[in-house]
Amino acid sequence: MSVEIHVPELGESIVDAVVANWLKHEGDTVSTGDALVELETDKVNVEVSAEQSGVLQKIVKQEGDVVSVGDVLGIIGEGAAAATTSAQATQQTQEAPAQGELDGQRLVEEQAQVRAGQEAKGEQRPSSPLARRIAAEHHIDLAQVKGNSPHGRVTREDVISYLEQNKQDSSQQATTAATQQAQPSTPAAAPPAPVGKPSPVIAAAPTQPGREERIRLSRRRQTIAQRLVETQHTAAMLTTFNEIDMSAVMEVRNRRKESFKERYNVSLGFMSFFTKAVVGALKAFPRLNSEIQGNELVLKHYYDIGIAVGAEEGLVVPVLRDADRKSFAEIEREIATLAKKARENQLSLAELQGGTFTITNGGVFGSLMSTPILNGPQAGILGMHKIEQRPVVVAGQIVIRPMMYVALSYDHRIVDGREAVQFLVRVKELVEDPETLLLEG
Repeated sequence: MSVEIHVPELGESIVDAVVANWLKHEGDTVSTGDALVELETDKVNVEVSAEQSGVLQKIVKQEGDVVSVGDVLGIIGEGAAAATTSAQATQQTQEAPAQGELDGQRLVEEQAQVRAGQEAKGEQRPSSPLARRIAAEHHIDLAQVKGNSPHGRVTREDVISYLEQNKQDSSQQATTAATQQAQPSTPAAAPPAPVGKPSPVIAAAPTQPGREERIRLSRRRQTIAQRLVETQHTAAMLTTFNEIDMSAVMEVRNRRKESFKERYNVSLGFMSFFTKAVVGALKAFPRLNSEIQGNELVLKHYYDIGIAVGAEEGLVVPVLRDADRKSFAEIEREIATLAKKARENQLSLAELQGGTFTITNGGVFGSLMSTPILNGPQAGILGMHKIEQRPVVVAGQIVIRPMMYVALSYDHRIVDGREAVQFLVRVKELVEDPETLLLEG
């Protein structure tokens, strides 16, 4: 009996996905629990596993196809039936091949003859939709691309490999031509256009191979782009700036980091100080911990702080739950865990959903100042930046202090400018006097 492989429930608000990568091929033997195919959603990648042992008889949805919950991805046949076609069963049995096996062999031979006839006539080889799309974009004849799969089917990797090889060949040819050419010929100057007549329109030269590359946007990158644009279109976003003297925090951190690491087995960073400061400021200005739902303002009396993490596939914002109830060590430990999982693409949907306010730290990449975009439907996001030694005036004297610019982007539909400025000033006060974080945070 055959079993269909279905697209599972992908999580709240996720209705479709893209087939990213088949981990098994048609004809492969699989066991219960084996990962068969990887689906790419706008938040996380999901692996679909085999529900029974057997042989992957058919792949229905190819790499690059968009699928919805419940769609059939492929078919798994019973292992015993499929085993009769394997080499091991052929070696173990001394009986004449069964009629079904003969039919299967005849079908394989017929398919091979059809493929050979197609290639002789110049027809395209069997290929995945994504391979055909990439080939069309680069004007590649798929008949020239060798398929490395067991059935000769051309995949995305085959087309990309063909492209890279052509780039190398073109580069070598260009280098050889430049070496052999002793003196480049200088084209004659075009005669000036007659006075009073428009200059002729010169058609743009075609793009040389290898100078441009087209890469399909990942599902996550498409969703990031869509939501950022939606946020700017739906929210009245405004940003206010301030600067923070990091001297006190850096002094505490330098004095306590060794004992902190030894006691809690985690480093004491700046994020725990800013998380505590944000929670304290949100308690003082609760509208920044809210969102609009229809004609109602939803004030949230819990503090689930999103921590933006730059991953290879794009920015993700895992959520630090109940940050107001956590110690400095718990905050640092959980942020480190979430960041590691984000970079390894192992975050669960539950770890990405929700969030009442977001903190993003562009300073780790060297950003001096930026305007963060809201993580809708949240009302506020705090941007941290690079710490730099700058001259400032303290008690009438010019001194050098480690300073950080901070930015607060907020939804002006919910928060007035006065509240936003006061919120950022409160964050500044709490960070510059870290002892108060034990009380206010």
